[in-house]
Amino acid sequence: MAEKKATKKATETKAPVAKKEATAKKTATVKAAKATVAVNAENIGFKAGDVYQALAAAEKALNVKEIAKAAKISEEETLLGLGWLFKEGKLQSTEDNKVVLA
Repeated sequence: MAEKKATKKATETKAPVAKKEATAKKTATVKAAKATVAVNAENIGFKAGDVYQALAAAEKALNVKEIAKAAKISEEETLLGLGWLFKEGKLQSTEDNKVVLA
């Protein structure tokens, strides 16, 4: 009987700590949650079109943040679109890390 009481006390003291850790993990995952980007040829092609239109409308070299803001898409989606357009040879990069239509 003495052993059962000892193990019961040990589990009782660990339970509040486990709850605090679980709560901390929940808040951490909520803060770290981001929108996911669907990575498929169709979606990336549309994002490339958005990037192209934003650069064409600007008529000047833009960096990634400026393109994302002008196209109203995320920076991740902008990078996917830029990769597509670079592969097709439609873009050129400048010395100051900006991108312009070729």
